[in-house]
Amino acid sequence: MADRADITRSESAQNFLKAMFALQQGDLRVTTNTLAETLNMKAPSITDMAQRLTEAGLLDYQKYQGMTLTEAGRALALKIIRRHRLIELYLVSELGYALHEVHDEAENLEHAVSDRFVEALAARLDDPATDPHGDPIPTASGDIEQRELDRLTDWPIKQIAVVARIKSGNQAMLQYILDRGFYLEARVQVLDREPFDGPITTQVNGATHIIGHQVADCIFVEPE
Repeated sequence: MADRADITRSESAQNFLKAMFALQQGDLRVTTNTLAETLNMKAPSITDMAQRLTEAGLLDYQKYQGMTLTEAGRALALKIIRRHRLIELYLVSELGYALHEVHDEAENLEHAVSDRFVEALAARLDDPATDPHGDPIPTASGDIEQRELDRLTDWPIKQIAVVARIKSGNQAMLQYILDRGFYLEARVQVLDREPFDGPITTQVNGATHIIGHQVADCIFVEPE
């Protein structure tokens, strides 16, 4: 069996497990091609890493049937996600980083810091429940809150909501969203929605903004 301690120190292995957690839905198995596209890797490299992680007891990989995290793999993925999201929050709240700047910085730091450092961050931030994007931060024991949120594209017209999550891998789009007032906990209403994925007229904290369907699809809300 592969040495679990050795492989889990690998940055590529950690990114693999984190991507698996994001892609895995219920009992569905993640395909090699899906993971290759997500990680921007070639399929043979994905297969090689999958086999190594399976030998280490972190993954269940079956040829032509895809893969799923084992209980140990899920626990490690959540540990890495906890690191990433705590670092993002610290960068924003303590060091003044803009939201669109934190992801890449946290990607670099999450592989370098110690467990002690991560828990010191958590204590400094008073054990926060969410990161600056609104994503839940796993607890030290590996629990993660499942939130029922709606995309702004689906939210009923004229019903008041608050912004609960902003999710986009595009830094320019993140900044565009923030520039229009869609901060976490901002009060928002959909005033009008054009058909066929057309523009959406919104009111955010009293200001009216017309945004595209693609932008609205990155904004998640919940009832006030």
